[in-house]
Amino acid sequence: MGSLFTPLSWNDTGFILQGVLNTVYISVLAIVVGSVLGLIMGFIRSISNNYTNFVLGSVLDILRIVPLIIQLILFSTFVGVIGHPLLPFASGSIILSLYTMAFMTEVFRAGFDNVSGSMRIAARSLGMNYRQSIRYVVLPIGMRSVFPSWMGVALSVIKDSALVSVIGYMELLRTSEQLITRTQQPLEILLGVGLFYFLISYPLSEFGRYVERKMAI
Repeated sequence: MGSLFTPLSWNDTGFILQGVLNTVYISVLAIVVGSVLGLIMGFIRSISNNYTNFVLGSVLDILRIVPLIIQLILFSTFVGVIGHPLLPFASGSIILSLYTMAFMTEVFRAGFDNVSGSMRIAARSLGMNYRQSIRYVVLPIGMRSVFPSWMGVALSVIKDSALVSVIGYMELLRTSEQLITRTQQPLEILLGVGLFYFLISYPLSEFGRYVERKMAI
């Protein structure tokens, strides 16, 4: 009688790499979409009155406080119940992007608030209109101050993308779980998964340090 388990082989390389690519796809999408939405929401929060800030802040607090894994399961279940089920990639992308937006909003709002009123007044006194003062003064100064925080959130999103596996998306962690079930070699596989996450995150971290050094010049 043959064994129920089969060892790792080179034939598994393609399966693992597909999981790596899927992790990169959903992480990049969530970071880009979440950053754009966070920039918009952060700007709105920085210029809004207390009531608007309270409403927006309450929604963003829910997204930040409720564990990501619960948001993923609830959203995936809800769209299925109402008769509009989505593919795991679509559901995961939507929730991970909104989750990223909630953190990015506060990052960008802090950047906008970091630009003093005197700088804005000086820009207007030089003849800039409102849009020009935002484009040439507020955005460059504000974004420089928030870049380290933005990088920290982006790196966290890459790690958090592993939770999308709970709704069936075949990212790196889910592919490793299937390999562990088939091979019963958890130590080797999990060490490999950790290495892949390091190889994905480390270049981004180094790029962030490079940009910070350039900004400091």
